[in-house]
Amino acid sequence: MAHVRLKGITKKFGSHAAVSDLDLEIADGQFFVLLGPTGAGKTTTLRLIAGLERPDSGTIYIGQQNVTGWTPAQRDIALVLQQFSLYPRYTVRENLAFPLKSPARRLARSTIDERVARAAAIVRVEHLLDRKTDRLSGGEMQRVSIGRAIVRQPRIFLMDEPLSNLDAKLREALRAELKDLKTKLGATFLFVTHDQIEAMSMGDRIAVLNAGRIAQVGTPYEMYNEPNDVFVAAFVGTPTMNLLPAEVKDGTALATAARFEFSLDGAAQRFADAEGPVTVGIRAEDIRIGPREAIEAVAHGVENHGVEKIVTLRINDCLLRATIPAADLIAIEDRVRFSFVPERLHGFDAKTGLNLRRVNNSRTG
Repeated sequence: MAHVRLKGITKKFGSHAAVSDLDLEIADGQFFVLLGPTGAGKTTTLRLIAGLERPDSGTIYIGQQNVTGWTPAQRDIALVLQQFSLYPRYTVRENLAFPLKSPARRLARSTIDERVARAAAIVRVEHLLDRKTDRLSGGEMQRVSIGRAIVRQPRIFLMDEPLSNLDAKLREALRAELKDLKTKLGATFLFVTHDQIEAMSMGDRIAVLNAGRIAQVGTPYEMYNEPNDVFVAAFVGTPTMNLLPAEVKDGTALATAARFEFSLDGAAQRFADAEGPVTVGIRAEDIRIGPREAIEAVAHGVENHGVEKIVTLRINDCLLRATIPAADLIAIEDRVRFSFVPERLHGFDAKTGLNLRRVNNSRTG
């Protein structure tokens, strides 16, 4: 296990800064997720921690040791990648044992066998030990890749989108298995993904990266319920948060494109006495639909997701997405009425995109 800390890390490739002045801390035994779109700097950050890249400036600590100049082998980490990186003509047993046969390790045969057996049991491939890996399914190969990391007993597991090449059902199964693995091993995990469902379901803490900088670090609950800015608000959550340009005056908001008004009573804390242009954010589940609600809309689209439906509401030039129970009967072009749950509204600065509560705290602090 290991505590990881990055301080002031910058890494450029030519004139492009992949990571800029990055500060990051991963607690010992934590399942930490780096989340962001393609090109955000996630993989570069992981490679810097692994020692596969050297920072242009800044310091990397694993435990209490400055490892910035250390090689990957000296850092004692294990990598699990999208590509399975297995030897296709070797058996599962031989692939699991391979990292332990380095002359530098000098492990006894009995120790190797013991570690291989334990890793195979943890990732549930005991019945495949004598099968060549070129005869395995994608999910089985990824289990073997994870097992090969386990046998090394590293200080930290670094995983770069390890589930992205698998089908949806396998991804769901392996998400649960990786969380269970973290509990069994008590190890430190850094998991890189662009999939916010993976991040929200697996991470103890999440760092959202945007263009090489950290937009927010927090628990899944904090990411979803208290986003720092419109980027995090829009990136975290399915469906994405509705973002509505509005003008606020005397506690009432006018949605400028949709041309309807709604009260901010009950949301005063979130809007920090805002006046003038703001961006109002509202999650799909915080839109109420019913015949007695205040605002009229047209059902522009209906998606059936099994346990619920996602209805796209059209109000003049604005589209909003709302979730309703699957049993509710709404068809495209039906006229419906809706309102917002006021205490669940979010306010963002129209120019900077920052959460208004964050802006207000910085002024008062």
